Formats: sequence, structure tokens, C-alpha cells
Amino acid sequence: MLQALVISTRSTCNRLSVGAIVVRDRRIIAGGYNGSVSGDDHCLDQGCYLVDGHCVRTIHAEMNAVLQCAKFGEATDGAEIYVTDFPCLQCTKMLLQAGITKITYLRNYHNDPYAQKLLDLKHVAVQQVTVDPQLLTQLPFDQPKAER
Repeated sequence: MLQALVISTRSTCNRLSVGAIVVRDRRIIAGGYNGSVSGDDHCLDQGCYLVDGHCVRTIHAEMNAVLQCAKFGEATDGAEIYVTDFPCLQCTKMLLQAGITKITYLRNYHNDPYAQKLLDLKHVAVQQVTVDPQLLTQLPFDQPKAER
């Protein structure tokens, strides 16, 4: 989950920073964050492009992670995903079609009842976790390698 939190800091969305990490056989195979199509304007620079209250410029973190797998030929069948926020309905459907078998998330975010129904139907394990803020202060980012 810490990897998903770190990658969420690359988000170019003004409204919510989301990160996702796809793991297969205990190995990270892809990561994604929410942001614009490569080469397009970013919400941080131009503001959100809102239609019916939703930013249509942004690709969700889960989709970016799965698309990275497709682009580089990494199979997602049987993989799991760590995502900072509960997936929206569209991302849930995409994750199911991609063969994701477990979703671990940090925060609830407009959890859709139909998304939960589909996850139950497909027997996808869903687990909400917490991250102790003290854990972040214990990471040795500021120490020289010799002191670690």
C-alpha cells in the first residue's frame, strides 16, 4: 500500500490523488496514478474539464496501471491490485475483466453498491487496510546507506 501512496503523489488531478500498484506472484508488475492522457493538458495546469460533475480529462489510477500491463505485455489474470481508494464502478468492471482476484484499498470513496455486488459475484477478495502514519516517519529516507 505504501507503493500506491507514493505513486499517488504523481497525480495531476486537483480533486483527488489516487495511486494503484498491480502485483502478481508477490512482484510489482505495474503502477498507475490518476491524470491526463499523455501529451494532453493536465488539470494542475489548466483546471479540471468537468462534465456532469466529473473530470473527463482524467484517467483513473487503476486503469492506468492495467493499461501499463497491456502496453508492456504483462498478464493481469490472477493478479491483485493495491489502490489508495475504493475503485469506482467503471474501474471495478475493468479490473474484473482483467482477471484481478484481490483488491486492497485504503480509503472508501463513493463505494458503489453495484460494484460491491459484482465483486461478490466474481468472488474477488476485497480488503480495506490502514497505514499507521508513524510508519512513514520510520522509513530511512534521510539516512546515508552506511547508517542503515
